[in-house]
Amino acid sequence: MRLKLPSRFSHRALALALLATTAIGAAEMLPYQAQAALSPAVAASHPQGFADLVEQVSPAVVRISVMEGGPEAVQDGALPSKRQAPPRQRDQSQREQGRPRAMGQGSGFVIDASGYIVTNFHVAGQATQIKVTLSDGTELPARLVGGDQRTDLALLKVESPKPLPTVNFATGAEPRVGDVVIAVGNPFGLSATVTSGIISAHGRDLGAGPYDDFLQTDAAINPGNSGGPLFDMAGNVVGVNTAIVSPTGGSVGIGFAIPAELASKVVAQLKDGGQVQRGWLGVELGPNGEERTGAKVVAVQRESPAARAGLRPGDVIVEADGGQIADGRSLARQVANHAPGSALKLAVKRSAATLDMQVTLGTLPTEG
Repeated sequence: MRLKLPSRFSHRALALALLATTAIGAAEMLPYQAQAALSPAVAASHPQGFADLVEQVSPAVVRISVMEGGPEAVQDGALPSKRQAPPRQRDQSQREQGRPRAMGQGSGFVIDASGYIVTNFHVAGQATQIKVTLSDGTELPARLVGGDQRTDLALLKVESPKPLPTVNFATGAEPRVGDVVIAVGNPFGLSATVTSGIISAHGRDLGAGPYDDFLQTDAAINPGNSGGPLFDMAGNVVGVNTAIVSPTGGSVGIGFAIPAELASKVVAQLKDGGQVQRGWLGVELGPNGEERTGAKVVAVQRESPAARAGLRPGDVIVEADGGQIADGRSLARQVANHAPGSALKLAVKRSAATLDMQVTLGTLPTEG
């Protein structure tokens, strides 16, 4: 699936590609041995390589296949294409009728030994049948615990007779630009592929949603890497690989991952209740004009928390809970980090005055 970038990138004729891939034409390699592809610069700075780290983390990385078909397909008795297949292909298709078919796939990683697995929403968030392939080749059916389309995250659950190997989200400060990272996933269906690179930038806004705050990396990630982990050198997950910028659909060294700080909070809510609840302010924001920082209110929704608190069009929100608001995006993230019903203290510039306000947040309406 390919999406156009925001207009500021359109002159480069690039495309933003989500990293799930269809199974058609994808190579399958099971069971597998993890294979590493190091960029020359990273390899030179780590002459000992990453073999120990890969052995530590790769057992927790899984392949996710979205399945379609089943017994009802036998009733149809028709091939997917109207074009008549050669006899040998017809025989094969008849034998396979009634079996689920892998229609798309991505990656994921186990965060709980009882079988909880993180991936992208665009990989499995709307699937009706999901199969997970573990690092030893074991295939298990999975159910969707919950998904969050706004951040493109989903949580799956498999039932395993034995505890599964796990990895953890990184905690504390986010990785610095220049820190070495490795990605593990299933690009183009090639299971357990490992690539390396560095963190190239923080805070990338791709126009995908109000909570965009992506890490950028030059570690090679491709279709099929969606939902897979981006690791630091301690083996902690610093990001969930999600998208690339590419003129061809393959890696050109510009990939994006959801930061661990955001992903861990969303996943915790999905695990607890199957959905994410966010605070809601009820304002429409626009360009700041002459203001260098802050989020300018251009409209206030009727009967919203903002309206009840006295916010007006033209106000500029410069602080929330004592933290500076750089722009509308940072305000959206700050509000989303608060639970519905909680109080949010705002500093608001109105004409020449700065007002202190307190808003009791509502519940962000669901999408669709």
